[in-house]
Amino acid sequence: MTAHLSRRTFHAVFGGALGTGLFAVAAPRRAAAATEITVLNWKGYGTDEPFALKDFAAATGITVKHDYFNAEAEMLTKLRTNPGAYDVVLINSARTQQAQAEGLIDPADFSKVPNSKDLAAALKNHPNLQAAGKPYGVAWVWGMNSLGIRHGKVEDAQSWEIFTDPKYKGRLALFDDSITEIGIGALITGQDINNPKDLKAVGDALKAMKTNLKLIWSSEDEWNKAFAADAFDISVYWSGAAARSVKLHNLPVDFVVPKEGAIGWLDSLSVPASSTKKEAALQFINYMIDPKFYVAWATQAGAPASANTAAMEQLPADDLNRRIHKSEYLSKLQFMSALPDERRQAFNDIWEETKAFYAK
Repeated sequence: MTAHLSRRTFHAVFGGALGTGLFAVAAPRRAAAATEITVLNWKGYGTDEPFALKDFAAATGITVKHDYFNAEAEMLTKLRTNPGAYDVVLINSARTQQAQAEGLIDPADFSKVPNSKDLAAALKNHPNLQAAGKPYGVAWVWGMNSLGIRHGKVEDAQSWEIFTDPKYKGRLALFDDSITEIGIGALITGQDINNPKDLKAVGDALKAMKTNLKLIWSSEDEWNKAFAADAFDISVYWSGAAARSVKLHNLPVDFVVPKEGAIGWLDSLSVPASSTKKEAALQFINYMIDPKFYVAWATQAGAPASANTAAMEQLPADDLNRRIHKSEYLSKLQFMSALPDERRQAFNDIWEETKAFYAK
């Protein structure tokens, strides 16, 4: 996945899936000066769950409204052109430093986010969230793009090189996303996924998959339907989606992080610099990383992995999300980071060239 596309699919399938009144949050004091805040996020991505808005309002007196974006570039545009309109914004950490450089977001004040004490250090202090020696986002949820394989049929998925193994001729599915596929090529060739120096080697690694390629997919729904129809056995897939494929669709999917590592993504919550309700905004962010909220969201609908280690530990021991998002995987991930426009275009060009090669 590029993270945002998986989230977009997630929203369409699971938005509003939870009931109301599951618990009352133990939030910090009520915000006297602000009774309504506005959150900018993908539609259906956690912060707008009806049960959460009801319980947060009951506990704090703060009403939460939402506005939505359909692309990360649109999110930035909304922040630029609507000063004062938003109080909390969801930002893919690959975009955090860009937002900070434009003066769009405030540093994160962890002293006012008590649940931040349980954030995994590798995520709380992730370089993507740092600028000028300060954190500019509160790590919220994370996930991986790695190997999704058919249980009982694929036994040797320890390396990305399985994508060129003759044993799987015509049984491979790739994701139609240049950032993800260039990242896989970089992992195979031992390079930085965000800045591979030898793009020809990356392209050659991707072209070598042609014999095994069966299809190129673009949505979680498409992946599930093709997998259910036995169209392929090995694929790049999203960690949270793998859990949902098993839990909701009863598909025989195993999720594997190979020896070369996997592609990681991290979403964070920030307070826009122009917000006039920052105390209330921080209370809401604290609620969003609360284990009680996360466990309800994850177990009822399925969610990405929480950056809060206490939240992950409170999931049932056999929960698929807990089993897939192992903390030890964090050291094996290369996280998506900000890309200059020219590099992003180079990635797009290589992927389009590779797809044309597949079609010959």
